[in-house]
Amino acid sequence: MNRPCKYLASGLLFMLASWPAASADDLGAVVQRFLLQKTQDLGDRVSVEVDEPRAQFADCRQPRPFMPGNGARRWGKVSVGIRCAGGGVRYLQARVSVQVRYWQSRRDLPRGAPVTRADLEARQGDLGRLPRDTVRDLAELEQSVTRRPLRAGSVLQQSLLTRPALVERQQLITVAAAGTGFEIARRGRALDAGGRGDSIRVRLDSREILNVEVTGPGAARLAP
Repeated sequence: MNRPCKYLASGLLFMLASWPAASADDLGAVVQRFLLQKTQDLGDRVSVEVDEPRAQFADCRQPRPFMPGNGARRWGKVSVGIRCAGGGVRYLQARVSVQVRYWQSRRDLPRGAPVTRADLEARQGDLGRLPRDTVRDLAELEQSVTRRPLRAGSVLQQSLLTRPALVERQQLITVAAAGTGFEIARRGRALDAGGRGDSIRVRLDSREILNVEVTGPGAARLAP
């Protein structure tokens, strides 16, 4: 009565045993393809070098690569896990080089100087060797001024820039709200200072606190 099940189980075991297994070299190629796919949106050119494993790996059937941890960084020195059919996990180290365009100052800039396109020059570099908050999009510099003096050749970073405050803390400001067929404005007191585009809190006369976006001197709108 149980022979069909026995034969079926034997067949499955035979299929698993005969499934092509990946050697250490094969796993390196698997990791390289996986990382190239994961990083294709990061920059202009991406290259991946997979390190030789420190220990001899047993062969791995049906390798499935993954990035350990949530939100793991995808460039620089990275670790990639590989799950194998039948259990077991291997880990390989790799170096991911991503070439990106960034901006640096063309000349010395004093503290509080507006940053314009004429003050900057574009450069290409390895993302893994640049500061984490490096400015890569000129739109990020809109309305920005230097937080401290910058020497010519300085890499532009968000931490080195600020926006002039258009709303001061405790200032009475106008908050606009608009919708289909209506537009209203209310007065409130700013609980934070902020520049154009910054999100701040405002307390209305009703004691209600709103999150608003600064749009100009003493003006804001309901945050989207």
